[in-house]
Amino acid sequence: MEQVIQYFQEIDPVLAALYATLFTWGLTAAGAALVFFFKGMNRALLDGMLGFTGGVMVAASFWSLLAPGIEMSPGDGFVKVIPAAVGFLLGAGFIFGLDKILPHLHINFKMSEAEGVKTPWHRTTLLTLAITLHNIPEGLAVGVLFGGVAAGFEGASIGGAVALALGIGLQNFPEGFAVAMPLRRQGLSRTKSFMYGQASALVEPIAGVLGAWAVLTFEPILPYALSFAAGAMIFVVVEEVIPETQQDKYTDIATMGFIGGFIIMMTLDVGLG
Repeated sequence: MEQVIQYFQEIDPVLAALYATLFTWGLTAAGAALVFFFKGMNRALLDGMLGFTGGVMVAASFWSLLAPGIEMSPGDGFVKVIPAAVGFLLGAGFIFGLDKILPHLHINFKMSEAEGVKTPWHRTTLLTLAITLHNIPEGLAVGVLFGGVAAGFEGASIGGAVALALGIGLQNFPEGFAVAMPLRRQGLSRTKSFMYGQASALVEPIAGVLGAWAVLTFEPILPYALSFAAGAMIFVVVEEVIPETQQDKYTDIATMGFIGGFIIMMTLDVGLG
């Protein structure tokens, strides 16, 4: 792990963000590839994995994004927390707007419960777009943090950035499977199910590069940008991930998955950051 951290210290930050988000995308693809080896997926397992995803995202929002953002903000008391509060609100508002516009369908919901602008798009496309919403703030968070490290902001560490990428990647693995397997159950071929599953994370490298570039170009926005990504992720967890785990009788399993994901992400960030 020390060699990995040292490597990321020595390369261009935008390139580092690209590599890190390609890694997270790759783990999504690896999870989606499980559709070639399994015929189905237990609903309890699906809810547990979705809970794990939520736990990672909540822990990352605080330990990797909000806490460093507050630490590097100038001033004291209420003044010091203003950038975090503003950025958090803007991030949640950004995803709220996308949620109302982008057509999508959550994994455990019926077709009649599709959200966003009404379209004739197929269920497979809507399911993929729902997970894409998850991945926009995740890629942005990784890119922003790598950009902050390169800009030399106190509170942003290369270890923390690597830990965030690793945590996002870990939760992307079951997320890829959680997209691909329902598509397979609906009659799509294994290849098409895999392609849709991995495509849901294509946006992460794009968001990661944009996040790193924005911070390096406009350095004063970093505390706002970190909190923006946190607000976006928390909105996704509360509005999408948690409701998806409450549609069946396995809510306890989903809750324990959430706890496990939170502990793992917190441990990674504190241990490596």
